[in-house]
Amino acid sequence: MKEHMNPIQKYLKNLFAKKRVLGNDAKLTGLAKADAILTSLVNEEKVPGISVTVLKKGEIVLQKGYGHADLEKKIPVHPKKTIFRIASVSKPIAATALAQMVADGQIDLDASLYTYVPYYPRKTYDFTIRQLASHTAGIRGYRGIEYGLNKPYSIKQGINVFKDDDLLFEPGTDYFYTSYDWVLISLAMQEISRIPFEDYVREKVLSPLGMKNTFVPNVNLGTVEGFSDGKAASNTLDLTAFYSKNRKGFRKAIPVNNFFKMAGGGYLSTSDDIAKFGQTYLDGKILFENVLSQFLTSVVVKGTPTYYGLGWQVSQDKKGRPFYGHVGNGVGGYSNFFVYPEQQMVFAILVNCTSPNIQMELDEVIDTLLVSCAEES
Repeated sequence: MKEHMNPIQKYLKNLFAKKRVLGNDAKLTGLAKADAILTSLVNEEKVPGISVTVLKKGEIVLQKGYGHADLEKKIPVHPKKTIFRIASVSKPIAATALAQMVADGQIDLDASLYTYVPYYPRKTYDFTIRQLASHTAGIRGYRGIEYGLNKPYSIKQGINVFKDDDLLFEPGTDYFYTSYDWVLISLAMQEISRIPFEDYVREKVLSPLGMKNTFVPNVNLGTVEGFSDGKAASNTLDLTAFYSKNRKGFRKAIPVNNFFKMAGGGYLSTSDDIAKFGQTYLDGKILFENVLSQFLTSVVVKGTPTYYGLGWQVSQDKKGRPFYGHVGNGVGGYSNFFVYPEQQMVFAILVNCTSPNIQMELDEVIDTLLVSCAEES
C-alpha cells in the first residue's frame, strides 16, 4: 500500500509531469524574449539569482547570470563562477558513473542490492540495482524533517534514516520517486570500488569531462569541499548563498547537509559545467552507448511508461520534442537540465532558492530558444 505523500513529495511529483507546459507569448521573440523572461523573474523578486547556459551544437546560445548569488553582499551571479546546489540534477551525474561501472563489468543492473550490500536489512521482497535506479524498488521517500536533515552522515551512516522501514510495494509493480534509491546505489558502488563514491565519480566522470567546478558537500560542514566561508582558495569561484521565500521575501534557507545523499541530490556546480556535461552526451564522448541506451529509455510499469529511465527523466515536452535530463529541487536550490537530441541543444538553469515556483516561465524560455534556433538553422 502506498503511503500518503507529504507536500514536498507532491511538489516533486508535479515537477516530473509527463508533459512540461510551454508558453506561447508572441510579444517578443527569440533571445530577447528569453532574456526578458529571466530578467523579470529577478526584477519581480521571484528568485534571488539565476545562472543560465544554453548550447546549440556545442556553441553558446545564451550564457548569463541574473540577479545575485548573495543578496546581502550584492555578489552578482556568474554562469562560469557561481556554484549552486543542483539538487536532483546530481542523479544524471551519478547515473553516468553507474553506467561506467556497468560497462566495466563491475556491477550488474539486475543483481540484488544484497549482492553488494549484504548488511542492508532484508525486506519482504528482494530488489535490484536497476529497480533502485528507476525508482521502482519501493523504497520510501522523505518523512518530516528529513528533506532538510543537517547531520554529518557518511553514505553508509545515512541509510540508518530509512533502512528499517518496509517497502511501499512489491518491486517492479509501481513507481515512486525518492532520492534514497540513489543513496543505496552509491553505497553499492562504494563497496564495489573500495574507494569513496565521490572519488569514483571524480575519477570516472568529472575529471574526464572537464567538470572542474562541480563539487560535493563537505561531510563535516555541509558546505562545499575545498571551499572556506563560501570562497574558493583561488578566489575565482563563489558559492551562492541559499535562500527560501515566504510572504515577506527571501530569507536564508535552513542549514542542511546533503553529503550522504550526494548521488541523489547533493552535488554543487555551475550552469557552465552542467551544460558541458550534457554536451558530452550529444557529442558521443560517453563511449559505452549500449549501456547508456538502458539509462535513457523510459521504464514501463504495467504497460505504462514512467517517463523515467535510470537516473534520467526521459520524456517529451508539450510540443512533442523528446528530451532527457532532470529537474531538481532542494533546500536553497532549484535546477533544470535538459538535453534535446533532435535539436542538438542543452539547457542548464540553476536557481539559488527552494521551490521558486517558476517552472512555467523556465519552460517558456526553453520553448522560445528551441523555436528561435530552429528558425535560424
